[in-house]
Amino acid sequence: MRLIGGALARGAFAMAGGRSPWGGGKRGDEAGEEAGQDGEAPAGGAPEKVRGGNPWLPPADKPRRSAKIEDIFGGPTRRGGGRGGPGGGIPRLPRRPDGKSWFPLIVGGIALIWLGITTVHMVGPKEQGIVTTFGKYSRTITPGVSLTLPWPMQAVEVTDVTSIKRYTIPDNESEKLMLTSDQNLVDLSYLVRWNIKDLKDYRFRLSDPDDTVREVAEAAMRSSIAEISLDGALSGSGRAQVEQAVRERMQQILDGYHAGVTIQGVEIKKADPPTKVISAFQQVTAAQQDAERDRSNARAWAQQLLARAQGDAAAFDKVYEQYRLAPEVTKRRMYYETMERVLSNNDKVIVESGGVTPYLPLPQLQRRTPPAAAPAQGGQ
Repeated sequence: MRLIGGALARGAFAMAGGRSPWGGGKRGDEAGEEAGQDGEAPAGGAPEKVRGGNPWLPPADKPRRSAKIEDIFGGPTRRGGGRGGPGGGIPRLPRRPDGKSWFPLIVGGIALIWLGITTVHMVGPKEQGIVTTFGKYSRTITPGVSLTLPWPMQAVEVTDVTSIKRYTIPDNESEKLMLTSDQNLVDLSYLVRWNIKDLKDYRFRLSDPDDTVREVAEAAMRSSIAEISLDGALSGSGRAQVEQAVRERMQQILDGYHAGVTIQGVEIKKADPPTKVISAFQQVTAAQQDAERDRSNARAWAQQLLARAQGDAAAFDKVYEQYRLAPEVTKRRMYYETMERVLSNNDKVIVESGGVTPYLPLPQLQRRTPPAAAPAQGGQ
């Protein structure tokens, strides 16, 4: 170890050009011994004095450098107080005509701008603002110009309370299956429209009012769909009933939460059977449509038959009125008309009068009658 330490010392001495930090040309250990005795560098080179036996301090005949980092790494000081060298040093602000500094005026201008921005607030016609004092609710400001204490003592958060917000559930193309009262599933997609009624409650009553509105909408829709059948959910009248029920349920729940929200309306955009069984539902729907068409045809035929019967009854009533005026004449006329109607399609005639052949085969007689001879042609 001693040999290794000596070799390292000799290598360092050679790299230093054969000159030790204590001055002279002797080895560092010999120079150190002599410097420790009288505090001066040994002869052999240019004589240099060592301060207090510390080889790292400059010689006694040279001035000691300043301990400031600017003096160590900076250049020589300018006459005006700045650092030397082109572009070096920190620039100084120009003086005012009276010789004073511009710094207080700049600070005052920045303070005035800061006060103006944080104390004067413009609120739009559709907006309201919440004023908080050290994070605690203070008041609600209405549209117009309002003044508050500067920040951070008071802060203002402006929110649009008039515009209608819209949530589509679900917000993508995925299925939203719900159970109906007849234990069937229906895929629903609906739109909820709402706005802010009370900004204070909206900001401070609920941690996340937007998500609360969405969750309440889904709970109300599931409750309303569970009260009707699948046919009711798919029909137009059933949809209107569900939309009204969901709106009322949502408003009741949110009022109980003091959410400060008004539900403007609920609209069902899609109500279809699940994708996996949609073909079966289409067949059922087609069969229902056929059944409805047959029922419509039956109702139309019944109405026609009823109208015909009512017409016949009205004609009979008119005949009856005439009969009441002249019973015998009307009876005879009705008899003649009836017999004419019956005998008009009969080729046999029976006559009960005396002196007349009782049976006249009129059709046979007509068939036996020869046709009239055609007139001779050519004058023959």
